[in-house]
Amino acid sequence: MKNKKRSKKNYIYLAAGIILLVLFLYWQNNDIVTTNISYTNKKIPSAFNGYVIVQISDLHNMRFGTEQSDLIGKVKKAEPDMIVITGDMIDNMHMDIAVALEFAREAIKIAPVYYIPGNHEARIEDYAGLARSLSDLGVILLENEKTLIELNQSTIELMGIIDPFFSPASQSLSSLNIQNTNSFKILLSHRPELIKFYAAKNIDLVFTGHAHGGQIRIPFTNIGLIAPDQGFFPKYTSGIYVESNTTEIVSRGLGNSAFPFRVFNRPEIIVVTLQSESSHEY
Repeated sequence: MKNKKRSKKNYIYLAAGIILLVLFLYWQNNDIVTTNISYTNKKIPSAFNGYVIVQISDLHNMRFGTEQSDLIGKVKKAEPDMIVITGDMIDNMHMDIAVALEFAREAIKIAPVYYIPGNHEARIEDYAGLARSLSDLGVILLENEKTLIELNQSTIELMGIIDPFFSPASQSLSSLNIQNTNSFKILLSHRPELIKFYAAKNIDLVFTGHAHGGQIRIPFTNIGLIAPDQGFFPKYTSGIYVESNTTEIVSRGLGNSAFPFRVFNRPEIIVVTLQSESSHEY
């Protein structure tokens, strides 16, 4: 009788453990965190002091609420002046373009949206169709292109390159014809591990993703377990990295791909507020 009671109790503990694990993984994979970063550079014009950029990366067809309502709510709360998407809106292994377009359709109502494709976009047969759909919604594609962002007669440069699965990063960067001027330069790129390439071009601020935060993170550290194209214990997974005069921001992203779970690595949007040093002078 005692053995039967003990066995029944063990089953109850096991079931409770499984339920807690499922709830924990659901929370880890669906509860979005907002990471706020204040970035100061003397090259930022005073007109752009307080300018807010929201970064979205690696959505991978993930849906947060009906028609992305939870994700859109987080973005709207940040009151951005610009939204940048750094690749992998879709997932080539279980592609659903409609999910990506749900976010784009609502995001464009909040602020101008700029987008560069990642490696998963490079792997699908009809990337041209996705790009056309995004463009029709009003999203601005930066495929080895640059543009000027103007505000009160001041400008900053915004550039974007396609993923190396389309063409080598060195070729993409060269095609931008980046001039060594005193203008403030922002680059959108999918790959964080190419930071030395960006630094060689004297780019001031780079937004990247791709690493999924290392997928499984060691609590209370900035260490992730594994990332695409970086392997185990990757160097660039989350947060801020500096190489020479280049600051790179790596988003942990929102969705998953081959490995379906995030552990100690909740989905993330990044909110960067630009600060001009000149605005603090008296």
